[in-house]
Amino acid sequence: MPQLIHQRCQNHFQREAIARCPECLGHFCRECISEHEERIICAACLRKLAPAQSIRRRRFAWMTHPAACVVGLILAWLFFYAIGEALLELPDSFHEGTLWPVNWSEGR
Repeated sequence: MPQLIHQRCQNHFQREAIARCPECLGHFCRECISEHEERIICAACLRKLAPAQSIRRRRFAWMTHPAACVVGLILAWLFFYAIGEALLELPDSFHEGTLWPVNWSEGR
């Protein structure tokens, strides 16, 4: 068996391999391996192990963006509704322009 120092990464042929994946028995460089549950495995084998865990967590993830849009629209409607109600509460003299005199000197 050739030594690890003479092996090349299966994904990057110009790089030396630093580890061997125990699942697929391939040699890989630092970028292609990762530590998972206290063992070093390649990215392809990690993808095979990970789907079962990520599917359970992301079952309703597709609903987050539409739900955020609906909540945003409801909040915007409530904001403008409150402003409209506040404007309706103003006295009629404010809307007619008679609340303040046109010329400040006339009001004195």
